Amino acid sequence: MSDTAGRELAARRILVTGGTGFVGSALVRGLQRAGARVRSLDNDWRGRATRLDDVSHDVEIVQGDIRDKQVVGRAVAGVDTVCHLAAVNGTEFFYSQPELVLEVAVKGMTNVIDACLEHSVRELVLASTSEVYQTPPTIPTGEDAPLSIPDPANPRYSYAGGKIISELMALNYGRRHFARALIFRLHNVFGPDMGSEHVIPHLSLRLRELCRASPDGEPIRLPIQGTGLEIRSFAYIDDVIEGILLLLRRGEHLGIYHIGTQEEVTIEHLAKQIGRCFGRDVEVVPGARPEGGTKRRCPDISRLAALGYRPRTSLVEGLATTVRWYQEHGGILTDDEPEP
Repeated sequence: MSDTAGRELAARRILVTGGTGFVGSALVRGLQRAGARVRSLDNDWRGRATRLDDVSHDVEIVQGDIRDKQVVGRAVAGVDTVCHLAAVNGTEFFYSQPELVLEVAVKGMTNVIDACLEHSVRELVLASTSEVYQTPPTIPTGEDAPLSIPDPANPRYSYAGGKIISELMALNYGRRHFARALIFRLHNVFGPDMGSEHVIPHLSLRLRELCRASPDGEPIRLPIQGTGLEIRSFAYIDDVIEGILLLLRRGEHLGIYHIGTQEEVTIEHLAKQIGRCFGRDVEVVPGARPEGGTKRRCPDISRLAALGYRPRTSLVEGLATTVRWYQEHGGILTDDEPEP
């Protein structure tokens, strides 16, 4: 473990790219609470600066595009650590704007590394995703599972492809140019104010509409993509941030770590549990599953657990908080249900 890894967060100047996004803003607040001096970079295309209103007096907020080399250079100057989260997430964008997804991933990663080299930043932390496995050979899946793009003609894999390229860059530049380079792969993170391009907020908003249209207490018929028997493990945002902070304190150079939970659930059960948050029974109506989806995904989190990681929030607890937020704040419901 490097000297940098042993330092407390309070001693660090840290840049978070994608800092006004769902995970990024939560990380900014977590770092600020831990005493770090934090700078956020985001163009607010999918993020929102108001997410940082509660810490705006203590956090330096830079608005700019991760694809702009000069902007990234200015944001990186003077920091000790870069946590690179900037990306275009959400399955609707993978299909509709794959070129943008790839451009943000590849240009963004190139600009971040170039800026780190120019300004002698010796610590780089990259956010990656379970999408890099597509359909993993073993479940729970370890960090050593092979990465896969089964069909480069399918735009669904634009996000995974960009993350695989970014991982290769982090590791190969990391060997020679960084005192510590880390990668964490997120697995189905959820929580309040995460937008509507993900399965839990989409189902929450859809059920809110259906409940309003059917107030008589009858079971709600909810159309979904797939059979409903697809399996995922959903990690609550507070636990995920604790995992990232733990990596910043203890993660090993060139280490790859899963952040998630091993509490598995079918999408049908997930929909029914969200229905309970509305006080309604739900009857799932299966539909077609988009090409490129996977039936089951669950991380092996033992490597992070060895550093002390313990998810504390159950799915039931996290859903109650998340669904309540969407009941109170609403959101824009897209026509297409996102795949989990």
